[in-house]
Amino acid sequence: MEILMAFTIGFLFMAAVYLILSKSLLRIIIGTGLLSHGAHLLILTMGGLGGEAPPVLDEGAKTFADPLPQALILTAIVISFGVTAFFLVLAYRSYQELETDDISLMRGSDEDE
Repeated sequence: MEILMAFTIGFLFMAAVYLILSKSLLRIIIGTGLLSHGAHLLILTMGGLGGEAPPVLDEGAKTFADPLPQALILTAIVISFGVTAFFLVLAYRSYQELETDDISLMRGSDEDE
């Protein structure tokens, strides 16, 4: 199972880097979302996948799963949602002002200085 997760994480990172290096602002935002999903899966895989024990310690339970990776992923999901929402609002506002989402056309000119 870890091998499948490693290939999935690698594919997500590969697709994210490809999208981040493009010139479209919307593709860059989608790439950052894919990169955060890959990081979430990486943290989950590093925490261990094969646990059948509950993440909470009951009285008399001999084994339990580590709840730290789940807490880290939950926090990272909330943070990435906020950052993605901010990026989308920023991209929408820049599209309204500049009427393009191409990064190469968004550069300022030296005449403005």
